[in-house]
Amino acid sequence: MNRSGRIANQTGAGLWCTVLLLLMWILPGTTPAAEAFQLQATVQQQPLAGYLYYVQDTASALTIEDVKNLPAEAWQHNTRQAFNHGYNDATWWLRVTISNRDNERINRLLEISYPVLDYLTVFIIDQQQQQVLHLGDKLPFDQRPINHRNFVIPLQWQAQETLTLYLSVRSSSSIQVPLTLWEEHAFFNYDRTQTLIHGVYYGIMFVMVMYNLFVYLAVGERNYLYYVLFVCSMPLFLASLSGFAFQYLWPNYTQWNDQAILVTLSAAVAFGSLFTHNFLRLYELRGPIRYLGYVCAGGACVIIIMALLLPYNIVIRTLIPFAGVVCCYVFSSGVFRWYSGGLSAKYYTIAWSSLLGGGILLALSKYNFLPKNLLTDYATQIGSALEVTLLSFALAERINQERRMRFEAQQDALNTERELRHAREQALEIQKQATDSLEQRVQERTRELEQLNRKLEELSDTDQLTGLKNRRFLDRVLEEEYARCCRYQHSIAVLLMDIDHFKQFNDTYGHLIGDECLREVAQAIRRGLRWPSDRPTRYGGEEFCVLLPETDEEGALTVAERIRECVATMEFTVKDAPVPVTVSIGVMVTVPTTDDHFTSMLSRADEALYQSKADGRNRVTLYQRGGDNPPTTLASSAPPQHK
Repeated sequence: MNRSGRIANQTGAGLWCTVLLLLMWILPGTTPAAEAFQLQATVQQQPLAGYLYYVQDTASALTIEDVKNLPAEAWQHNTRQAFNHGYNDATWWLRVTISNRDNERINRLLEISYPVLDYLTVFIIDQQQQQVLHLGDKLPFDQRPINHRNFVIPLQWQAQETLTLYLSVRSSSSIQVPLTLWEEHAFFNYDRTQTLIHGVYYGIMFVMVMYNLFVYLAVGERNYLYYVLFVCSMPLFLASLSGFAFQYLWPNYTQWNDQAILVTLSAAVAFGSLFTHNFLRLYELRGPIRYLGYVCAGGACVIIIMALLLPYNIVIRTLIPFAGVVCCYVFSSGVFRWYSGGLSAKYYTIAWSSLLGGGILLALSKYNFLPKNLLTDYATQIGSALEVTLLSFALAERINQERRMRFEAQQDALNTERELRHAREQALEIQKQATDSLEQRVQERTRELEQLNRKLEELSDTDQLTGLKNRRFLDRVLEEEYARCCRYQHSIAVLLMDIDHFKQFNDTYGHLIGDECLREVAQAIRRGLRWPSDRPTRYGGEEFCVLLPETDEEGALTVAERIRECVATMEFTVKDAPVPVTVSIGVMVTVPTTDDHFTSMLSRADEALYQSKADGRNRVTLYQRGGDNPPTTLASSAPPQHK
């Protein structure tokens, strides 16, 4: 056996050893039984799989009253790390009891991180009432209580209160119900990390698509077209599976949401088969094997038609084994070509090893052989990202090989012209160097001018005392955001605030201390904000303004109250003596219309600000439009008096 054969065998053995180690690592363990989960205010994340009890309703005939009256022995305790029962047609009832033993109210978010469940009904039962939530990807996306790709449910416990949750789950997809109880800030911090991971993945895929699309348009090689279509299909499939597509692309098309998973995966199989067939030149082989690439692509097209006509649960059980067989076929073809020799085949084989490993883990998870966890959730994304990157190297190596072959063939015929060509190349190189040098100098000067312009614009928009943006910047950005929110009918909020008794403060301590106070208040305002889109500015004198795009009344009042608290609790001292500082805040929230102007928001926020001062200062007041109703005021402690 030659060296290439030994390398292929070693690679295959290493791959299977790696798969076995991964299986040993992620095999599900048992979880001790527990009747109820004791809620703790200090715990930010808690998986609830070990506290689940379930009943399988094969006939889908039970109601919530029937389920609540079931005897204790009818319930089975979930002993897996996640609730996962593969593909079936039954309705599954789940029960979990959560108690709050603290003497204060606790809020939590319940996340069900499997977004392709068809029907999910949640019954929240306490001693006094029963709340029902209907979820699932068979319902429009905007019916969810929280706008998120997964199913996220807000829960609240009063002091010494116990909630019992019943979940009714029925789906044509795999029955997976991974339940996690989150503290709100911890959930959104974790979610931002997950979104970043997905963003990096989709960014990689987008770059690969654009780069190879330009290469295809330049060289006209069909392999690049098949590759681009394959790379387009993979992220669309994963976006459909992870819920991003339903959230952002087709939130109201529930039937297509199921079909999209089948169609995009089938398209990836079809274009992957055609790419393999052409890239590895399998059409040069003898016998029926030379047609297997076309057979696989044709089978994928048939499944696409089935996906548009037949139920999801029938097609998915056909598609996943078919995709697994195709992955094995393309992988074995790569090993065969690698054994025959060829650097591009080596890159190809390693690339498909990554995708095959991810696909195997995903399939085993869907059929309930492996638990749902971070590795099984992101195995396909990781494998496909590595695969498309390595396939780009393989395509580049293929082009390099063809270029070398053409160059060697031309050498024999062009020996007599070599000296002339060499002189011509030298002249072109000198010309190119001169051109590049000139372009580089022009680009450097252009960059310098752009940097100076940016600095000038930054200086003109920045208040030099506080470091915040100034009134000029506020007027421009407010007009832009007002027009945008008017177009899309989104809400926008303005917070106008004024330091209480600041004139008396200046008279008492002097303008230098007053300037320092303005800087400290500006920092406190920054600490009270959470999103980069929130725009704090110095409105003038001791007045500040915060622009909050895409923010409703509840969110604006939350931000305003947080800013007020940040200012009221900041430690400001004069000659080692603490001096209390507070602000009064007026809040204006509206959905803009063409009948109004953005400047009216400032005047109405100013009215609310004056109402805050009239009500005793150190408080937040919401402007309310129309009628004789006074502005809504958030009461707070009385403002300090400066001596």
